[in-house]
Amino acid sequence: MSQKRVSFHTLGCKLNFSESSTIAREFERGGYLRVEPNAETDVAVINSCSVTEHADKKCRNIIRKIHRRNPGAIIAVTGCYAQLRPHDIAAIDGVDIVLSNNDKGDLYKRVVELAKERGEAEVYSCSYDKIDRFFAAYSSGDRTRSFLKVQDGCDYKCAYCTIHYARGSSRNIAIEEIVREAQEIAAAGQKEIVITGVNTGDFGRTTGEKFIDLLRALDRVEGIERYRISSIEPNLITDEIIEFCASSPKFVPHFHIPLQSGSTRILGLMRRRYTAEKYRERIAKIRELMPDSFLGVDVIVGFPGEGEEEFMETYKLLEEVGASFLHIFPYSVRPGTPAADMPNKVQSRISTERVSRLEELSDMLHKEFVARYLGSEREVLFESTDRSGMMYGYTDNYLRVMCEYDTERINQICRVKLLEIDESGDIRCQIVG
Repeated sequence: MSQKRVSFHTLGCKLNFSESSTIAREFERGGYLRVEPNAETDVAVINSCSVTEHADKKCRNIIRKIHRRNPGAIIAVTGCYAQLRPHDIAAIDGVDIVLSNNDKGDLYKRVVELAKERGEAEVYSCSYDKIDRFFAAYSSGDRTRSFLKVQDGCDYKCAYCTIHYARGSSRNIAIEEIVREAQEIAAAGQKEIVITGVNTGDFGRTTGEKFIDLLRALDRVEGIERYRISSIEPNLITDEIIEFCASSPKFVPHFHIPLQSGSTRILGLMRRRYTAEKYRERIAKIRELMPDSFLGVDVIVGFPGEGEEEFMETYKLLEEVGASFLHIFPYSVRPGTPAADMPNKVQSRISTERVSRLEELSDMLHKEFVARYLGSEREVLFESTDRSGMMYGYTDNYLRVMCEYDTERINQICRVKLLEIDESGDIRCQIVG
């Protein structure tokens, strides 16, 4: 009998990526061969996202494509779209299993049970009443870095967002358990960890611990040379956290801090927990202590009530704080959220035009950030992918660099000199140490 194959299709956030990798390890321990997403497969797992209608549509299209290519495969769908719209997914031809986020950790067991007794009937399995389980997860095997899940859920209930419905309340496991996972990552040879969660800085709700204490504990794990905090809310990034990151040789100058709007009035309508001025103040503190920091920023355009004046407040704030890269989202109506019923909807053509303007701003700001470091030396962790004889990696402050492939340099932190920007935006470099 040939070895059973399983493929994974992960949509959305780094949290999903860490969870898919953990589920994949369970399949591999059970004797399955993990194959590429578009390969022929016996089991296809889709870990879905539902942050926008586009994400929902993408999930549906992937399901249909898999079923056309692999009509006999077991198709299992989990994640946020599965949590919020299970009946819609179960109705798609070819779907066998729909699992809520609460039951995501049981996915392998459900597939094995179904494979033993499978007939033609669809299987639909989900629990939705209360999302209270914590599925511990981290990614492995795919990159030189690992995404380590430290927190799940969110209590914020922003007006546009369904995450608190899809992921439940903020919760976490204990610091000592997370440290053990970090040690496992180090033992596997990975050098960099990206700390991730739904509302990462809210860590500690379950255990009464603090996020800063988690950072200190992770800083002591031997074998891990770099940490990045994937995303943290402006109101949760304290002076203590910034000062610790600035003093630690392991925590790199790279922050992802969502803004969503530069208008305090719109932030109020969004039910965000900070003002535009608070955002300025937090970034100023980072710039004071870590001036080389890369700053990634999430922005929503076209939120109900956003006029040209409010949009320009956002535009000017992003220029002022020196964002390094923008993740831009046109507002997407999510049924059941307070924003769905708000007046003064912004026309889609206006939202599209504003997205375009911010994309141009993002390109300009990123080029300015990259150009600032040409001729300087930075430390780079090189990845294993060989692309036409070149290897790639990221500096501590998240500049993507490239140089000739050298097997001995893979998964090693090397000092390089940044030489020039190529046509794709990557930086050619020379290894100096």
